[in-house]
Amino acid sequence: MIATMPRPAMAAGPAGHPLLPALLSRPYPAVMGVLNVTPDSFSDGGQFAAPEHALAQARRMVAEGADIIDIGAESTRPYGSEPISADEELKRLQPVLADVVSLGVPVSIDSMKSAVVAWALDNGAAIANDVWGLQRDGGMAALAAARHAPIIIMHNRDSADPAIDIMQDIAAFFVRSLDIATEAGISSDHIVLDPGIGFGKTPEQSMTALARLNELSIFGLPLLVGASRKRFISTVTPSEPQQRLGGHGVMEHETEVGQRFVIDLELSVDLSESSHTDRLADTVSYSNVVATATAAFKNTNYKLLERAAGAVADAILSSFPRISAVEVTVHKPHAPIAAIFDDVGVVLMRTRQPSHG
Repeated sequence: MIATMPRPAMAAGPAGHPLLPALLSRPYPAVMGVLNVTPDSFSDGGQFAAPEHALAQARRMVAEGADIIDIGAESTRPYGSEPISADEELKRLQPVLADVVSLGVPVSIDSMKSAVVAWALDNGAAIANDVWGLQRDGGMAALAAARHAPIIIMHNRDSADPAIDIMQDIAAFFVRSLDIATEAGISSDHIVLDPGIGFGKTPEQSMTALARLNELSIFGLPLLVGASRKRFISTVTPSEPQQRLGGHGVMEHETEVGQRFVIDLELSVDLSESSHTDRLADTVSYSNVVATATAAFKNTNYKLLERAAGAVADAILSSFPRISAVEVTVHKPHAPIAAIFDDVGVVLMRTRQPSHG
């Protein structure tokens, strides 16, 4: 467990940045799409270094539902990345940033250098994403305070130490970072914390951090979790980075050996007529609903639980006119994750759209 560590009260801005409240007011997490314009990032190094390829990738992520695009021009992978100068980082960013900003979703800039972040904020980026949590570049905190920009504070270490209590280390790191933020005048409602999955951690420590995220609620700040394609996933299911999307959805080997899922349905049905007539014809047959949901789920091999839930919702709404909305929860009770979770699953709600004909 994390012990509460006293620290000075943080500054509270008069109004706060409008971006974070807008994202946090929704009943579901915001999705960050990562765009690496680097030659050496661990999962896609070089694929999006050309500006036209970077823009096409950003468009694809927005079309698929990304709420934020996070652009990184220097690889920060913990294993074997080569540091570059601010000038080189800017050289990679300059042909790309304006076009990505023009897509209309907030852009965060993933950089350890305040000079790079300053240029990006001047040119349309909305969020600073510091993988060293204000503890590497002495000018980062002052910059974020002066620009009133949201700042992502990520936990990091120079190297992994399997002997430490990683949750205690993350908490102590955040206390130091938040003290720096307070001294610089950064408002607490501009801050997001990131436990830094895969950074300065053993695979076991990364999974511990995921399993015990709730302990970070002592800080009272929103959390960003970046686990996609990280190396620790391959310790559960051996795989290359391009194959690690299965750490989120349905893994390739699961489609071969089978996997148990549990589907919960919550239906919005007008029962006013059937409550008077007591006739099945005036409501819906729940056995038929279950059969429809089962067929929609089993007839296709899905890569993502979200897509499976969407297919079930679409099938129900198209088959039962009396149902005006459906909430589908797909549980994966035996997910191949080497950590203790009460439940793994997704929840999707879909409402019937009014006809225009």
